[in-house]
Amino acid sequence: MAKILSLFIIATSLLAFAPILCLSSKTNYYGYLYPQFYDWSCPNAKEIVKSIVAKAVAREARMAASLLRLHFHDCFVKGCDASLLLDSSGTIISEKLSNTNRNSARGFEVIDEIKSALEMECPQTVSCADILALAARDSTVLAGGPSWEVPLGRRDSRDASISGSNNNIPAPNNTFNTILTKFNLKGLDLVDLVALSGSHTIGNARCTSFKQRLYNQSGNNLPDYTLDQSYAAQLSTMCPKFGGDQNLFFLDYVTPTKFDNNYYKNLLASRGLLNSDQILVTKNQATLELVKLYAENNEIFFEQFAKSMVKMGNISPLTGYKGEIRKNCRYMN
Repeated sequence: MAKILSLFIIATSLLAFAPILCLSSKTNYYGYLYPQFYDWSCPNAKEIVKSIVAKAVAREARMAASLLRLHFHDCFVKGCDASLLLDSSGTIISEKLSNTNRNSARGFEVIDEIKSALEMECPQTVSCADILALAARDSTVLAGGPSWEVPLGRRDSRDASISGSNNNIPAPNNTFNTILTKFNLKGLDLVDLVALSGSHTIGNARCTSFKQRLYNQSGNNLPDYTLDQSYAAQLSTMCPKFGGDQNLFFLDYVTPTKFDNNYYKNLLASRGLLNSDQILVTKNQATLELVKLYAENNEIFFEQFAKSMVKMGNISPLTGYKGEIRKNCRYMN
């Protein structure tokens, strides 16, 4: 009897630890994401990503914004599944060729370097989708922004959607209602919209993405009346009416490489670069109040940005047996 009781206690103990034992698996059987996903299967994964991102940002400060943007542009198409990273091949037309990404999305070689290092450390274990999520967090921190625990366990898609990339990602010239609808369709709300727009505290935009504000905002050959006139005059010297489309401009001209709340202060001064930024102040009272709050309190902005990034990172991930773990982020296995 004592022997049977002893065996029962051992069996019960093993059951209690079953979830922990399962964590070492390369497959996300649970169907949800959690930060410890690679703690057993690839314990150095986070450090490897962090190290390579740090070197890339040290070489070029702009890279922090570029890597953060890749995560956005991946998640908004059909979920955070690294579809953005696929090159055109066979039946796949790469999302890199979409209007939103062409001559704009960058940092792919940094993701390649991270993937290569991870494949040497733990072959076919860490997904490209998770690399994008980790790199976005690490880039934010390196630029002086908030940190957060990144839920992990995403798998990689076996397809891409150039139409989704063209239609689902909020564009600089979209109306307020269009942008909010695009956020809502991904399970994100008005608070997420204002907080995540704060990522424009770092990075650059091309002349072509705001040129209409300088010369023909409403089809009447007049500039955008919501844009500060002296700021518009400065912009027009490098963004002429004809030509110069690829010229780069800081999204936040005050602290262009520092992740802070100056972006919101610029909006209140009518000095948001993109139309999609400035409409947060001019088109909706609730978003205006949030802009004021974040402009006044950097800590509240940081806290909400971190929450909204986790929420965005949870958009339709592939888990379990869906998708795959790519060996090379540019191609299906």
